[in-house]
Amino acid sequence: MKWEGNRESSNVEDARGSEGRNGGFNLGGRSIGIGSIAIALVASYFFGVNPLTVLNLLNGGGVPGPVPQRQQVQQAPANDRTTRLVSTVLADTEDTWTQLFSARGARYVVPKLQIFSGTTSTACGTGQTASGPFYCPGDQKIYIDLAFYKLMQQRFQVSSDFAQAYVIAHEVGHHVQNIAGTMAKVEAARERATPSQSNALSVRLELQADCYAGVWAFHANQARSILEVGDVEAALAAATAIGDDALQQQQQGYVVPDSFTHGSSAQRVRWFKRGIESGEMASCNTFETKQL
Repeated sequence: MKWEGNRESSNVEDARGSEGRNGGFNLGGRSIGIGSIAIALVASYFFGVNPLTVLNLLNGGGVPGPVPQRQQVQQAPANDRTTRLVSTVLADTEDTWTQLFSARGARYVVPKLQIFSGTTSTACGTGQTASGPFYCPGDQKIYIDLAFYKLMQQRFQVSSDFAQAYVIAHEVGHHVQNIAGTMAKVEAARERATPSQSNALSVRLELQADCYAGVWAFHANQARSILEVGDVEAALAAATAIGDDALQQQQQGYVVPDSFTHGSSAQRVRWFKRGIESGEMASCNTFETKQL
């Protein structure tokens, strides 16, 4: 992916402290390794278990008490390569979605992105490393601990720049859904739905965000020629690795489709490809199709 030298976003906040040194994390004075983080991530992702509970049990502790809220110290983003990549990708999404919204006679409100380590305070509650990257509609902000990219590499053998950009573009896709009103409609529908119906709605929301990530890549490549040989395949590998069926099979040895919340590997690949091949937001309407 050709990105170095391109514009970096001014909407990135760096809230990292001393957590996460030497490839681990700290919980109550104990170092937590990347393997434990991976298990906690999956447990949180599929079963709604607080990741800190899992981490405590894995390390010989009991159920943790409330997470203390540490004061957020915002500072200018660091100048390491991964931080610059994230900032550049965010800037590229800003340019792309501003143009796409303008073409529709609408205004794109750019999101903020916070890089954190360990835990962070958000309008959606306490953000945690083990929860993976996420978007909070309450403050219109994307949160990411860059250790997640190490997890992608070590756990899923996915490490390319474009695969990392796909992660950011997917979360920006949720922001697009939020300001377009889609997220609020889905949340209202989920409140009236059964658990399996609620999961199905969540899948459609996630697959649309995958498609929107593809739409960004289509337009960014047309405008700035960012794609290189193997980039799309790397993003598809990332989508395959984090499909619900792949993660469930890896974690528990069997698949439970009714519990899917993000979509199968094949579905995530299909909708990302639909976005990157068409470049059209209209092609991403996962809510009016029977076949995902």
